[in-house]
Amino acid sequence: MEEYSRCPWGNSQDKLMQQYHDHEWGKLNLDEQYLYEMLVLELFQSGLNWSIVLHKRENFRRAFKNFIPEEVAQMTDADITTLMQDSSIIRNRQKITAAIKNAKAILIIEAKYGSFGHYLQEFIQTPLINHPQTMAQIPTTSEVAKKLAKQLKKDGFSFVGPVVIYSYLQGIGLINDHLETCPFKYHS
Repeated sequence: MEEYSRCPWGNSQDKLMQQYHDHEWGKLNLDEQYLYEMLVLELFQSGLNWSIVLHKRENFRRAFKNFIPEEVAQMTDADITTLMQDSSIIRNRQKITAAIKNAKAILIIEAKYGSFGHYLQEFIQTPLINHPQTMAQIPTTSEVAKKLAKQLKKDGFSFVGPVVIYSYLQGIGLINDHLETCPFKYHS
């Protein structure tokens, strides 16, 4: 009889990490606002660790207008200056600017494709469910992530390298890399 246990990183004592693992990571969610939220969080996570960003999530939500792309796209240099003073978020001017730029790019994509979710599904029609046995078998990127990252950059997005995009695709559930022994692999 096979023994089931949570992916090691989700088995954390950190309750936010555990909740994220159990209820979001690898679970398909193509809600437009959520897609933008996760893109912002992933770009801020670049070079840091996910726990730091997750613990600042509510602050990011407040700082970035509840992740409503139409509102974030209207943010100005004055807003960037204000956010650079906000110690409750990660204060990185390039990342803040990228979050605003990406909101504008999403609006253009939505006008062209009907939704950002449809755009993403041009690259992955249905979730890719991988079958890793160990954490070492989970890649940091893939060919589809590289292709999508390249297209996102062409379409005006920033901070969307292949590693960030692979992690993003895992977060929104277009890629499911839960270990085979994880009871949350096929959660709905």
